[in-house]
Amino acid sequence: MSAMKDPCISVCKFSDDICVGCGRSKREIRAWKKLDKTDKRTVLAEAQLRLLALGATGRRKSK
Repeated sequence: MSAMKDPCISVCKFSDDICVGCGRSKREIRAWKKLDKTDKRTVLAEAQLRLLALGATGRRKSK
């Protein structure tokens, strides 16, 4: 297993099944800790494409 950082940015708002904060599906979010490094990279690449399609920036909300 990899210690790759979780991409969650604490926005957690969903458009259909996709988080507009990180671009992952609910299934991918639940499975994140169990994925290996290769699968995590795949999820991150797909999430980035989803964010672009949604027009979301994926940036952290200001504190």
